[in-house]
Amino acid sequence: MKKILTIPVCLMLAVLPAAGQGTASALSSDFRTRTAIELDWKLAKGLHLDAGYQLRTQGTFSSLDRHQLEIGLSYKITDWLKAGAGYTFIYHHRLNAGEWTPRHRLDASLTFSYKTGDWRFSLKEQLRLTHKTESLNPYQEVRNPLLLKSRIKVQYKGWKPVEPYAYIEARNIFNDPSLSATWSTTSLAYSDYRFGGYDDAYFNRIRGALGVEWKLSKRSALDIYAMLDYCYDKNIDTDKTGTYLKSLTWDRSLNTIIGIGYKFSF
Repeated sequence: MKKILTIPVCLMLAVLPAAGQGTASALSSDFRTRTAIELDWKLAKGLHLDAGYQLRTQGTFSSLDRHQLEIGLSYKITDWLKAGAGYTFIYHHRLNAGEWTPRHRLDASLTFSYKTGDWRFSLKEQLRLTHKTESLNPYQEVRNPLLLKSRIKVQYKGWKPVEPYAYIEARNIFNDPSLSATWSTTSLAYSDYRFGGYDDAYFNRIRGALGVEWKLSKRSALDIYAMLDYCYDKNIDTDKTGTYLKSLTWDRSLNTIIGIGYKFSF
């Protein structure tokens, strides 16, 4: 239980401005939705195979954001520890570019849990590596971003078949492009720009959600939730040779997400 209590200090860092030069943009907002279906097969005691599909929209239903297919294995090592690994195929809509591109993601996770009465507490640490297939400027963004997602969740199981829950989640990127540059207030331009590689690490997202799991039967359930998603991402604009820095800003957004999912267990 001590490990669970130490994480909120790290989560609080996610709302702080990331270190570095540049200016923060005005806070934007959007309404988004997620619809999902998940299938769960019990292969052996403690060993499960999961597969699922998720559809996401953005811009208050005005456009599709992504199609997402997932498959993974999880194993319950002890009553309080579960390990998992998975693969996700993402067909992503790049709204600014006006095109659809595939992406591939691998993940590995550990989930620590604690039970007391009808309450369930959990801490999930998930490492993600995503491969972007679209053409990109390597001095502006990394092709294979490596992220760590940390989530604390509490769930109450005393009102069956309805089980309310809440969680908070922070995301940390480890290999964002780094740079050094000097801003001139006279010429209103950057000078002495140097690309520093892929070693910039900072918290760039924090989420909070309230939801409920509704057990429809022994094998099926609905998951309904509302989420606030705060993002703080570095936006670098350079030429393709990485010798001239046009701008460096921090994009801020606060998005409201409504989601519903259906899960069936075999």
